[in-house]
Amino acid sequence: MRGEIRTVMGASDWLLLLALSTLWGGSYFFGKVALAELAPFTVASGRLGLAAVVLHVVVRLAGHHLPRSWRAWRAFWVMGLLNNVVPMSLILWGQRRIGSGLAAILNASTPLFTVLLAHVFTRDERLTVPKAGGVLFGLAGVAVMIGPDALGGLHRGVLAQVAMLGAAVSYAFAGIFGRRFADSPPLVTATGQVTASSLTLLSLSLVVDQPWRLPVPGARTWAAVGALAVLCTALAYVIYFHILATSGASNLLLVTLLMPVNAVLLGTVFLGEHVEPRHLAGMALIAAGLAVIDGRLAAHLRGRAPDGRPVAG
Repeated sequence: MRGEIRTVMGASDWLLLLALSTLWGGSYFFGKVALAELAPFTVASGRLGLAAVVLHVVVRLAGHHLPRSWRAWRAFWVMGLLNNVVPMSLILWGQRRIGSGLAAILNASTPLFTVLLAHVFTRDERLTVPKAGGVLFGLAGVAVMIGPDALGGLHRGVLAQVAMLGAAVSYAFAGIFGRRFADSPPLVTATGQVTASSLTLLSLSLVVDQPWRLPVPGARTWAAVGALAVLCTALAYVIYFHILATSGASNLLLVTLLMPVNAVLLGTVFLGEHVEPRHLAGMALIAAGLAVIDGRLAAHLRGRAPDGRPVAG
């Protein structure tokens, strides 16, 4: 029997979503360190390849077994293509031509595309006015937090901007496609799709980057790739598929709205960066958007639980 999707997330789901946003937010830092000595596709293939090895070990220790059918691995490959290969390739290409601020704004459109696509391709994640309004609140918060300076390059790199939007659409489709793995243990699904996508990216790395021509990287670079693989990929995808199986695609892709918040907080704590008023205003808008999408606050104000039951006084 297929697992039930909860459109209203519980406290544990929100904690997992925050953890996932922190792990994926940290991937930008580790990626920057690794790119100092390695080419982009080599970083991506190393990240996913090492993560696949770690996940295979964990799967065996947990007593799970990966499916052997062609049909199952075809699904893993499609999921890996949508969730790793296509968006990673588009983002890497696009970031060479536009600023990171504009890239972040465009990538934060993922939840909006997910809500729209979920309405078309699913039966239990229909588009509602509050959900659409909440996503728009969140997007406004991301734009405010990054600031108007990020839009200075809007007239340049049109194809790069299209590539970023293409990556966002790919992530949204991955969230929809990944619903078919609801009956599969999250660890098995994560291992299968990471393994399939790592093989594809390894081929791209060998053809495009030709890593054997580069100097042997130092310990700092290896540590960064290790952190990308173990924390930002292996652990992150186990959390990703757990949230997808229990809370649905629209709720899951809210992680792209939370990641800029984590970036500001991590930069303030560990890099001594200054928090500006627009950052706080953006965080407030994002929090408001998440509250609208969750529906719990509005239901409480109406005196009813999110599922329609009266709230005890």
